[in-house]
Amino acid sequence: MSVRNIKVKIAYNGAAYHGFQRQENALSVQNVLEDRLSRLTASEVKINGCSRTDTGVHANEYFFSFLTEHSIPCNNIIRGMNSLLPNDIAVLDCEEVSADFHARYSCRGKEYIYKILNRSVRDPFLDELALHYPYELDVDKMNRAGKYIEGTHDFLSFCGALGVKENTVRTVSLCEVKREGDLVILTVRGDGFLYNMVRIIAGTLIYVSEGRISPEDIPKIIESRDRELAGVTAKPCGLYLNRVFYD
Repeated sequence: MSVRNIKVKIAYNGAAYHGFQRQENALSVQNVLEDRLSRLTASEVKINGCSRTDTGVHANEYFFSFLTEHSIPCNNIIRGMNSLLPNDIAVLDCEEVSADFHARYSCRGKEYIYKILNRSVRDPFLDELALHYPYELDVDKMNRAGKYIEGTHDFLSFCGALGVKENTVRTVSLCEVKREGDLVILTVRGDGFLYNMVRIIAGTLIYVSEGRISPEDIPKIIESRDRELAGVTAKPCGLYLNRVFYD
C-alpha cells in the first residue's frame, strides 16, 4: 500500500484546550485530533500542524497534514472525523497532496485577528471568545500606530519569550483595526510571528488608545528591541488564527 499525504483544514474553539500542540499532561487540540484519526484509520496517526497556538486561542482556519497507508477517501475523513470530534473542533476540508507538502514548512504566511468587545457591559455569549474592554477605544489612533508596525522589522520588543535565540525579523504586511458594532477587530497579516507577538501588538495598541504610548512611539519601541517598552500581552481569549497561506 502506498503512503498518502493528507492535508486537512479545521476550525476550533480553543477555550477548553492547552493550545494546539501535543501535551503529555494536558488536553490539546492535537491530542484530540490524533486520537480520533487513529480511531478512524485503525492505526497510530501523528499529525503536523501549521502553527502552535497558546492555551485559550482559537482558529477560524487551521491546517494539519499527516501520512497514512489507509485508503479512506477524503470525503469520508471529513464525515468520520466530524462524527468523532467534540463540538468545539470541526473538519472543514480535506485533500490528498504531494509528498513534499508539510502543513508547517510549506506555509508562506498567516493572518490573525484579535477581537475586543468594546462596551461597558460584558456579553456572556462572547465569554472566552473576545477580550472585554469597557472603555472607548480610539480606533483612529490605533490605526496610526499600526502603520508603523507594518513592514520588515526586528520584532524582539513584541516577543514574549525570554532569552530568544532565533531570528526575530519578520515582515508584517497588514496591521489594521476596524470597528464592527461593539466589536473592535485587529487584523495582523505577515510571513511569520514570534511567541505572543500578535497579543503584544494588541496590548500595545490598547495602550496607544489609552494615551500611555503615542502612535509615533512605535518606531523607537521596535528599534529598542526592549520588550519592556511595548504594551501588555493581551489575554488569549480574543486571538484567532484566521487564515493560512500556501503557494
